[in-house]
Amino acid sequence: MAEFRLCAFSDEADRALEGQISALSRNGVSRMEIRGVDGKNVADIDVAAACEIKKRLDGNGIEVFSIGSPIGKIGIKDPLQPEIDRLSRLIETARVLGAEKMRIFSFYIPKGEDADPYFDEVGERLLRFTEAAEGSGILLCHENEKGIFGDTATRCLKLLDALPKIKGVYDPANFMQCGEEPIAAYGLLASYLEYIHIKDAARDGSIHPAGYGDCRMEELLTACAKNGHLCLTAEPHLKIFAGLAALENDSAEDLSRKYSRGFKTNGEAFDVAIRSLKTVIEKTGNTYR
Repeated sequence: MAEFRLCAFSDEADRALEGQISALSRNGVSRMEIRGVDGKNVADIDVAAACEIKKRLDGNGIEVFSIGSPIGKIGIKDPLQPEIDRLSRLIETARVLGAEKMRIFSFYIPKGEDADPYFDEVGERLLRFTEAAEGSGILLCHENEKGIFGDTATRCLKLLDALPKIKGVYDPANFMQCGEEPIAAYGLLASYLEYIHIKDAARDGSIHPAGYGDCRMEELLTACAKNGHLCLTAEPHLKIFAGLAALENDSAEDLSRKYSRGFKTNGEAFDVAIRSLKTVIEKTGNTYR
């Protein structure tokens, strides 16, 4: 029997830190992947603000597991230096918050173009990221995401194989939305993964609580337990929340179709996401904390 460690993007419950702390506490989750606080993206939080956030989280027994950064969510043809500068600032923020991991991306590919010819450029840019993080104690973790170079399992594998200083963050719903089979993608990438994002998706791309989509969550978490991938970050995406539009490359209409599931509040959607994840874990015969 394995014991999963639960984490969450608590900015989906409430934009304010106080509301995030409340949502985590009432769901028995003591770890967060920090992405937005009080209406600001984590990339825009300075060191002084990070110190105050750390103090408030410590006072409530909550740990920052990872930085849910937007690093690498720029066009492949956009200037790189500003992104490296932003990464350097975020590394300082991460160290203040006590995080040891940071989620990154592999650049948006121009619409209508084949991504594969951009491999060398993407690899060189990600290598610059690893150089910026060298010696910081922060592990960079690449997430598969719609529209970036690493949106398919084979391209993620190619990147992670070429860049051993970067580990993978696996998101089954993102693979589903890219027409990939999540279980097959997990099998291909398992040895490169650091942790798992949890949201479920149907084949039409709509997002659902864990166990209610087509990502075969029970089978996935059984495999995760077997392979030692025990760190799970719930990323509900069940209701449009503050900052979502800045994170996605979709129109307002597409966002509404994919992410509005009829919940009255963001807090309610968050609670359902955590409860559903716990239920799937229980069905696998494993435990969580």
